[in-house]
Amino acid sequence: MTTQEISVEALMLLLFLAIVTGVALPLSSFFVRVFSGDMSRGIPGHIENMIYRLIETDPDREDGWKGYARNMLIFNGIGFVILFMLLIFQGFLSFNPQNFRAFDLYTAINTATSFVTNTNWQVYSGETTASYLTQMAGLTVQNFLSAATGVCIAISVMRGITRQSTDRVGNFWVDMTRCTLYILLPIAFIFALILVSQGVIQNLDPYVQATGYGSTGQQTIAMGPVASQEAIKELGTNGGGFFNANAAHPYENPTPLTNFIEIFLILIIPATLPLVFGRITGKIRQGWMIFTVMLILFLCGFITLYSAELAGNPLVKELGVSGISMEGKEVRFGLLGSSLFATSTTSTSCGAVNTMHDSLTPIGGLVTLFMMLLGEVAFGGAGSGFYTMIGFVVLAVFIAGLMIGRTPEYLGKKIEALEMKMAVITVLIPGVLVLLLSGIALVLPNVTELMKNPGPHGLSELIYAFASMANNNGSAFAGFDASKPFYTLTGSLAMLIGRFVPAVSMLAMAGSLAQKKKVPPSSGTLPTDSITFSIWTILVILIIGALTFFPLFAMGPIAEHLSMIGGI
Repeated sequence: MTTQEISVEALMLLLFLAIVTGVALPLSSFFVRVFSGDMSRGIPGHIENMIYRLIETDPDREDGWKGYARNMLIFNGIGFVILFMLLIFQGFLSFNPQNFRAFDLYTAINTATSFVTNTNWQVYSGETTASYLTQMAGLTVQNFLSAATGVCIAISVMRGITRQSTDRVGNFWVDMTRCTLYILLPIAFIFALILVSQGVIQNLDPYVQATGYGSTGQQTIAMGPVASQEAIKELGTNGGGFFNANAAHPYENPTPLTNFIEIFLILIIPATLPLVFGRITGKIRQGWMIFTVMLILFLCGFITLYSAELAGNPLVKELGVSGISMEGKEVRFGLLGSSLFATSTTSTSCGAVNTMHDSLTPIGGLVTLFMMLLGEVAFGGAGSGFYTMIGFVVLAVFIAGLMIGRTPEYLGKKIEALEMKMAVITVLIPGVLVLLLSGIALVLPNVTELMKNPGPHGLSELIYAFASMANNNGSAFAGFDASKPFYTLTGSLAMLIGRFVPAVSMLAMAGSLAQKKKVPPSSGTLPTDSITFSIWTILVILIIGALTFFPLFAMGPIAEHLSMIGGI
């Protein structure tokens, strides 16, 4: 690529990020209105109140963090059971024109866990395994509900930080209803129509048999309700594809415009929540501080991945092949569209892909792996990215307080033992899962037979699988066979722990902070809305990630990169 072409793509990137930021500002104000109950008027208000009467919930009654966590776990448990039963009995149900059989037990457990936890890790091919009923009533519904769960927890954490002398952090049923009714459903509906206008399919037709293509002269072309699932899978940072090729499939992502729309949807809720936090606290600079930290981490990841793919593989260039590395990428999206999508989907908990990450250069693959292992906080998943970032902020405040001899405080609340314990659990649990499960898998017999590329790249494939599941991402390096019972079951465990242990920990922190009185700022108060604190928070995040995972990086993508530049 020429310097002029790179400059044009840089301007396109800046314009895209400006659009995301510009939309996040008014959307954050809308979020505040929704969760404060200001939208409960007119026809939507009647629908909302009807739901409360149906589930026998008083919208004016709030719970402590234990009650909020209990209701959240019960709700998601019911969702798991319903989805699991749907998968098991799929072959006997309607809207199944291809007569797909039921999921096997292990795959059903893994899939139900995956979609309930907002992971959408898939050990099956959607267009050859899941009926239309499963796709719509099962997977798409959970895309809404799991995303709303994350947002509700984030809002509850915000309440805990801002309130004082109370043990109430909200009503889960009310938050869930408002998030789904006023935010997720309208936005997903609008963007589903936009995607349909660009060529994303939406139908209930039987699959089409086309002739005159391929070695056999015949091909089966899958149909289905794709646009409705595509919109919410990106908006809710879910990521599960209707097709096995995910967002690389032309029926899911047909044009460069839909590619940027889908990246926008991936980022918009995670980018909005820090600004919601600023508005709820009445300290908008605090929201901008978190937003800035997320943006800087995101840009660092993107620039590194883009540069690595632009440089390509020197061994290929020695063969006389010039140009950028486009293996595993869609030419209709180009380097910018592919790199931006890969960075966005792994820096959030989305997991949708328009590029085969297994084909990235070693450093490019390292970026996607590293963005997940940081805890997906740049910008993070729908809700989960924000409350994980709060965990890092609390750690940064505590460490800085120890270093400079000041009492650790955040927004007037003293950070004590309980808050530190919950922050450590939130930040470290996914990483511990990755290290533990990867270590167990590596000592099992025949593990290398499941790797398409044994050696450093195969190790990256294995680590990526557990990193994706433990961090509720759902994307894959695509070179590791994780369909065996050990991986489906341990993966299910990783997804459950990686989702709900940090969520409950942050609710516990919110409950503790809500009970405290605010301490007036003094000369000993550490400012947490400054550029200096933003840089400090970034360093804390990077140091924790580097110290935890550097040995794995060294044996995997870094070793592969050194081999590549060494001519091997």
